[in-house]
Amino acid sequence: MTFAPFPEDWTRCLAVVAHPDDMEYGSAAAVARWTKQGKDVAYLLISRGEAGIDDIDPARSAALRVEEQIASSALVGVDEVEFLDYPDGVIEYGLPLRRDIALAIRRYKPELVMAVNYRETYGGSMLNMADHRNVGLATIDAVRDAANRWVFADSGEPWSGVRYLAIAGSPEATHAVDITETFDLGVQSLQAHTEYLRALNGPDPAGFLRQFAEATGARYDDQLATAFELFTLR
Repeated sequence: MTFAPFPEDWTRCLAVVAHPDDMEYGSAAAVARWTKQGKDVAYLLISRGEAGIDDIDPARSAALRVEEQIASSALVGVDEVEFLDYPDGVIEYGLPLRRDIALAIRRYKPELVMAVNYRETYGGSMLNMADHRNVGLATIDAVRDAANRWVFADSGEPWSGVRYLAIAGSPEATHAVDITETFDLGVQSLQAHTEYLRALNGPDPAGFLRQFAEATGARYDDQLATAFELFTLR
């Protein structure tokens, strides 16, 4: 299956993710493309990622990861980065999470909402984690919540202007974004997570991201690309 072009007839995006670094595994390069076009993109992080580095105390880790995320976001043109302080690793789906995300949607008034993968896997046997699944599902529900004035009626005026809902990292991706010109910025945004990458001791970010971008591009326009599962809401 080939990917369809991702629509770009919008001006404001709110990306809702569970942890620092969630945006940087492919999506940040698309964000860099969009901010270069003059679009406004804001990030809402549900946690500070304090449980993500085994050899650093959570309090210190949270401060480091927030600092790295802010620097990473700036590289792709994102200046608005908000943290909700849910506990990393044990984020639960429920009304409090839906309310907080819905309130953010009402405040930022996006036309595009980006969510993390809410499915059990990333495809094949690569299991997804509970934080991602819970935040992704809560974001999907919060888009509808935000539009209904009688749901969380004490949390701001309703916003029904979300036109697109994009799921990053989905095994059921449908649309792709050409990131050829902004791929390097995407790599730099991941490399900005210095302490986290050190703890992972994983593959080189540039090679890792290029492999996925080339594989996605082979199903799109033979350029470097990143893919999303896209829902058109109206």
